[in-house]
Amino acid sequence: MTRTRRASQDCLCPKYLDLLAENARLKEEVARLKAKLSRQERTAKEQPFGLSTPSSQRLVKPSAPEPTPDEARRRKGGAPAGHKGHGWKPPDGPEPETEDLPAPDTCPCCGGALTDFPGEAETVRDLIDCHPLPAFRRRVRVPARYCPRCRKPVRPRVPGALPKTRLTNRLLARAAREHYLDNTPMGTAARGLGVPKRTLLNGMHRLAEITRPAVGGLRGLLRDAAVKHADETPWRTDGKNGYAWVFTAGRVRLFVCEQTRAMSVPAEVLADCGGTLVTDRYAAYNCFLGDRGYCLEHLKRDTLDIVAGNPASRECRAFAETLVPWLCAAMSLRTAFDGDRVTYFVRAARIRHEIETIVAAPARHPAVQGIQNIFRENEHRLWHWTEDPRVPAENNTAERAIRPLAIARKVSHGSQSVKGRETRSVMMSILHTLDACCTDPEERLAEALDHYARDRDADMFARLFGGLPLYIPTQ
Repeated sequence: MTRTRRASQDCLCPKYLDLLAENARLKEEVARLKAKLSRQERTAKEQPFGLSTPSSQRLVKPSAPEPTPDEARRRKGGAPAGHKGHGWKPPDGPEPETEDLPAPDTCPCCGGALTDFPGEAETVRDLIDCHPLPAFRRRVRVPARYCPRCRKPVRPRVPGALPKTRLTNRLLARAAREHYLDNTPMGTAARGLGVPKRTLLNGMHRLAEITRPAVGGLRGLLRDAAVKHADETPWRTDGKNGYAWVFTAGRVRLFVCEQTRAMSVPAEVLADCGGTLVTDRYAAYNCFLGDRGYCLEHLKRDTLDIVAGNPASRECRAFAETLVPWLCAAMSLRTAFDGDRVTYFVRAARIRHEIETIVAAPARHPAVQGIQNIFRENEHRLWHWTEDPRVPAENNTAERAIRPLAIARKVSHGSQSVKGRETRSVMMSILHTLDACCTDPEERLAEALDHYARDRDADMFARLFGGLPLYIPTQ
């Protein structure tokens, strides 16, 4: 037994020694590689674009670790599963008392009798109202009954509110007045009313959809008017340059915000209509088929500009001192008009004669000659006010109407989307026309919305502007 074990050990001894040698060699190799790696890392820190270089300046950036499944879901957008959301929160205050609406008796579609609803008998709507201020909550219990003939539930309409919205009609009207009439920023209006900004924006879009048919009625009145005015100003949409146009007639204010300043805008608004259009000398209005009247206020500014541009020229100064008073007399003639047409025409003829005499006099200075050429080349567009007392000699009506847009541009920096631009066009047309012909445009808008909530087929133009003194002189 002992002899056998010894013989076995003698056989294994060489193999065992070889393994020990191999193990020592491998350990030595590992130590050598670790030392080499350490030297390389130390060198990399001292070289450009090494580990000590900021990550933003490296040519090759370190790879990010593989994301976990939860991180991957989060990076795709949205909150992770199980996350508690931050949706709409009602304004602070006590719990509102619940208002009970009476159950309907007949079906509004077929007029048949109703039965008890087999499923959910009622719903509860939480509304935000603002009459009187500050904003407060309203809770309305809406019962439901069933129409066997139409095979659908029937619920009464909530008074003072549109379907599928938390905002009451009065709150919508208040927000529209503050933003589109008073130029209050949307965020400021939302905070003042205690409503999320996005909720208020969606309410304005809904309001524009409802009142858009009334804009068509305003456009029809504008086309039928004997005297119209137009002007334009820059307006950005989604960071892109565009223009906002205003067309006025009497107390009608029609706003059109578009991405272009081309002739296509006035051509579409003023298509197939006559009368007289008073504007500046912008060529896009040449598409108008009726008579075109130039604004003398712009010619007055041009005349004063040649004096400012040539302060040492006595000729420019003398020309301006002679011409400007007569231009002012022409623009103030309609203000002093008392209905005596004979007196009006006599005064208008004298003013025209004096202006024509001044611009026909010989001139040496190129700036003076430039103003004279404007009068000579556009004679057919400068004297409509001498023939018709309804036609003003200036375009101040349109310039005053477009001033709120210039203020809104400074406040909101334009529209954030095409939909927002379209909503602004509709709401500014509605509210600024109401503001020109009634004392409380907010109340008028709220009443029209209340009527629409009761009757979807109502004429929105008649609800908004019926009986108001728009004073549109027809051709």
